[in-house]
Amino acid sequence: MQNILFLFVCIVIGMLLKKYLTKDDDSHLLLNQILIYVCLPAITLLHTTETTFDVHYLLPMLMPWLSFGCSFLFFQWLDSYIHFHPHTKAVLILTAGIPSVSFVGFPIFEMLYGETGLEIGILMSQSGSFLVCGTLGVMVAAYYAAEVPSVKKMLIGVLTFPTFAVFCVAVLLNLLGFHLNSTFKDILEKLASPFGFLALVSVGMQVPTSTDGWQVKNLKWGLAYKLLITPLLIFILYGIVLAKKGIILEISVLGAALGPMNTIAIIATNYKLNPTLASQMVGIGIPISLVTIGILNEILHLF
Repeated sequence: MQNILFLFVCIVIGMLLKKYLTKDDDSHLLLNQILIYVCLPAITLLHTTETTFDVHYLLPMLMPWLSFGCSFLFFQWLDSYIHFHPHTKAVLILTAGIPSVSFVGFPIFEMLYGETGLEIGILMSQSGSFLVCGTLGVMVAAYYAAEVPSVKKMLIGVLTFPTFAVFCVAVLLNLLGFHLNSTFKDILEKLASPFGFLALVSVGMQVPTSTDGWQVKNLKWGLAYKLLITPLLIFILYGIVLAKKGIILEISVLGAALGPMNTIAIIATNYKLNPTLASQMVGIGIPISLVTIGILNEILHLF
């Protein structure tokens, strides 16, 4: 309960900062840059170099790919009945299909499962949600924006993204058996320590403070898939079909239930694919997901 309360306190702080201090719709972007270029690389290097890779970790790593694939199929099927605008359908596929593993998942996984949870979360993010975002996500966005996706630009974008570049280096160091010395680890820990707080404050700064222009119908379908259908599908596949239990099942289901990924919403906005809906999916979906994750966490402990 204390952990969940902390999450909400951080989000409220972000909302208050935006309302009374910055009053700028893009004020969260500076925090996001600090997180992407400083905190996330520090966390990734610190933990990935020490992670013991386990074949069981493949399931959490595969979860974002399954989530995105099912999102694509779900909204294609739903479109035959609802008839979304193509740009709206694209935003729903993208934002409902990719969870915010790093910004929201890392603090939650660390709180619930400690260092092991964070290590699994890093693998889920870098080999899962981020790769999906930078490859299939970009291709879907480009397709619906009537642009021809460039494989070269896509690869450059993925490989030069700071966290992924650091992740590749960290994996190589891990495989070579290289361990960070205590001084360097201490520096990385200090750089990484503000991540959970700043990430959640950033989320709070993106929460809409007015109901004007809410796309209720679209949000209803997008959040229903993201917060309810996806974790249910992962639970059925991993928990019932594959009969998995413990941290692998729990962290996969909770990861699937995380709110939409900030980065994919930014990509959708850059392609001019219903920017309002993309922003609302993140700003509304993430706070709601904290409640549903708390409930899911209690339910999972019954199995």
